[in-house]
Amino acid sequence: MACLSLAGCESVRDQIADRENSLAAAGFVARPANTPQRQEMLQKLPPNRFLQKPFGDHVLYIYSDPKVCNCIYVGNQAAYGRYQSYVQAQNLADQQQMTADMYEDASWNWGMWGWGGGPGWGPGWGGGWW
Repeated sequence: MACLSLAGCESVRDQIADRENSLAAAGFVARPANTPQRQEMLQKLPPNRFLQKPFGDHVLYIYSDPKVCNCIYVGNQAAYGRYQSYVQAQNLADQQQMTADMYEDASWNWGMWGWGGGPGWGPGWGGGWW
C-alpha cells in the first residue's frame, strides 16, 4: 500500500532525526550526555518530548533524545515559537501534498466505489454510505 504521508513512510528514528534538524534550525542547542552524570540525568527525562523549565523570569524548553543523539536540546521561548511555526507550516505542506496526490491518478476507478456519474452521484453525493 502506498504511503499516505511522508511521516508514514519514515522510521521512528528518521522522524526523530527530522525533528532534531528542525529544533536546531529553530535555535535549540544540543547538549550531549557525554559524562556519566549527564547520562544519568538524561535517563530521568521522558524521551522525545518537550518539557518546560522555568528559570527566573524566562522559560527554557527541553527536548530529550536518549536514542538518536544521546543529548538534550535546549531553547528559549523564541526558539520554541519558531519550531512550532515550522511544524505548522510543514503539516500544512504535507496536507496539501497528500491532497494533490489523492487526485492525480487518472486511472482511479471512482465508479467502483459508488462515485463518478452513477447512482448516488450528484448534489450532496447522496450515496448514503456515510
